[in-house]
Amino acid sequence: MADADDVRHLALALPHVVEIDSAGFDFRVAGKGFVWSYPERRPGAPRRIRTDIAVLYVGDEAEKQALLLGEPAVFFTTPAYDGLPLVMVRLTQVSVDRLKELVTDAWRMRAPDALVGDVDQASTP
Repeated sequence: MADADDVRHLALALPHVVEIDSAGFDFRVAGKGFVWSYPERRPGAPRRIRTDIAVLYVGDEAEKQALLLGEPAVFFTTPAYDGLPLVMVRLTQVSVDRLKELVTDAWRMRAPDALVGDVDQASTP
């Protein structure tokens, strides 16, 4: 089971990540968001920042649908995110190892190619 501290630790371990000041967590690379707290909106209620749910960049609709259909206990979406390459992750339903993979993949899709290349070279034995 993962939590907001795990998200923060994993995101900040990646190169050139900036944490944006927010009520929860919000991480960017090269000015592009890749993982942040879910801003829950309910009719008639003020927006609530959920740090037990992360919004994650997934790249495209095919990947989004694969995650939603393959692991519905972990991933979900809302109509506000229709057409966007984003899913919500229930942190209490994901292991830290799986979260590391998800956060790293999101970072790779948002980081400039030069940064991704540097990370790939550094991780090659």
